[in-house]
Amino acid sequence: MSNSDQNNDFFTILGGELKQVWQDLGNAWRQTAVSLRNGLRKLRHAQIDYVVIEIGGSLPERAEPPRSFIERQLPLPEPALSIEQISQRLTRIAEADNVHGLLLICNGIASGSATIQNLRRAMERLKAAGKTVVVYTPYLDLRHYYLATAADRIIVPPSATFEAYGLHSEVTFLKPALEKVGIGVEAVQISPYKSAPNTFIKEDITPEQQEQITWLLDDLYDQITAAFANGRSLTQQQIQALMNQVPMTAEAALAAGLVDDVAYQDELESLLAIREEQDKPPTETEAEEKAKPPENEENATVKTSEATKGPKATLLDWDKASNLLTEKARQRSRKFIGVISLEGSIMMGSSQNPPIDLPIPLIGGATAGEQTLVYLLRRAEQLDDMAGLIFHVDSPGGSALASDLIGREIQRISQKKPVLVYMGNTAASGGYYVSAHANHIMSQALTITGSIGVFSLRLHNQELYNKIGVNRVGLDRGNRANLYNGMAPLTEEERDAFHDSIVEMYQQFKQVVAAGRNLPYDELDEICNGRVWTGRQALKHKLVDSHGDFTDAVHTLANLAELPDPASHDIPVVNLFAKHTRYLTPQPFEMAETVGKLLAPERLTAFNNKPLFLLPYSIKV
Repeated sequence: MSNSDQNNDFFTILGGELKQVWQDLGNAWRQTAVSLRNGLRKLRHAQIDYVVIEIGGSLPERAEPPRSFIERQLPLPEPALSIEQISQRLTRIAEADNVHGLLLICNGIASGSATIQNLRRAMERLKAAGKTVVVYTPYLDLRHYYLATAADRIIVPPSATFEAYGLHSEVTFLKPALEKVGIGVEAVQISPYKSAPNTFIKEDITPEQQEQITWLLDDLYDQITAAFANGRSLTQQQIQALMNQVPMTAEAALAAGLVDDVAYQDELESLLAIREEQDKPPTETEAEEKAKPPENEENATVKTSEATKGPKATLLDWDKASNLLTEKARQRSRKFIGVISLEGSIMMGSSQNPPIDLPIPLIGGATAGEQTLVYLLRRAEQLDDMAGLIFHVDSPGGSALASDLIGREIQRISQKKPVLVYMGNTAASGGYYVSAHANHIMSQALTITGSIGVFSLRLHNQELYNKIGVNRVGLDRGNRANLYNGMAPLTEEERDAFHDSIVEMYQQFKQVVAAGRNLPYDELDEICNGRVWTGRQALKHKLVDSHGDFTDAVHTLANLAELPDPASHDIPVVNLFAKHTRYLTPQPFEMAETVGKLLAPERLTAFNNKPLFLLPYSIKV
């Protein structure tokens, strides 16, 4: 080994040791700071009965990236409170020893079922830490009640109405209407359960589509009503019978055991204080005083008046309470967990996420662009301090080409460091394709996933132009120049070409699933062919590995990446965003390249000039 090599090794080792010393000093300082803050809070007697958090709206899974200077100058709405932020708050409440519980105010939640299931999981974790969870909501529809039943107590205003009507699915068929205006739709559909084209090419529901909707509704309804029953200590049959009686007044819901109290929000301070006192077992002195008859009528009147005033519970909203919560001292991990989100329809090009979601087709809503995702994933691959990646997927699918290019990057990273796919409300079709190569796939039981299949749609509108008196003349060069222009119906040869390409895509999709999930290729049609599953069904079919919320995902990935236990260590979780997109050359993928580097000539000599490959060694893949 040359002197320069020895010097390089020396400085590398020294740099690593200095980094470890700096890390240890940082951990010691953090623990000291936490102890000092906790001591000051105890001196101030910062005892909080309930921390109040209000939630509503779409409740995105991850916090949005910081806004640019220009965006901050615009009159845009405040960023939506995310599940990430709510979970962080609930974790702090769970670990604080000066807080009795959480009061969750639910106003107009508009998120999907799996998102609400994530919130339920966080609430259950808070209850397991010994905290009391109370939900106050003026809404008692299916979505709000599903969340509320995870709480210890449900309180509603007198004007609330229990209206958990159940589940409804509806399919619209446009073929007759399109034909009337002269628009024809052709589809290549080789997967009978891939029902998206049916809206345009069928006049009524197919047996496969009806079968699929039936098993989805059955499983979703079973899971939701079972959660209701478990949360309210009723049987599932009782819950379903009560749901068949909706709408019900707040008083009727109270009598049926669906809620615990009926009160206005301004009465909560007194109500929660009285209930907490009632739940406490009386002391011997209190029991004796209660057993004594009133000495005279005047004293009795005074005691009644005092009881009317009553105690007040300490309710503090998060902004005021956050600085008063005691903290748990943790050591900080040297490495972090990266998070990349794929949300919306998968398309070629750059991702688009407008600050205001306009309800306009092709304009509103987020799109996950292949250029942005590939850039982010290649950047993540190069981060040495990133121990593993959580790839958050919430997408109904989209472009097969874009899905394949993104999926390839997941396959590449998963060979070098663990990748866990964390599915949101939907991870279907292309959303499943990009997930298949991960080391671990986690969903919620109510996640909609699968839809492993391919279809193609093509509109032609020559008849419409004829009806309105517009003459179009087309000149072609090449036998298949008309394949995508939509001027006339496909010829038989063109239809065969379309069909062959879709068959090839479907076979490629199955090969990705077979390789990524270690499933027999020849047996995949039984769970593929476009079939859509709930997360619970997908687990049975081995399309996902486990169920859980984002905190569970962090714990699972920490184990895969051989990181310290998140229960005792602070493992940084970093959202990776792309402020811009530029080309990054991918690193070699084949394992031969990695082995080649390890066995390069300059590394084949070690102590006493003995070949390194003759010494015992192992290579982790």
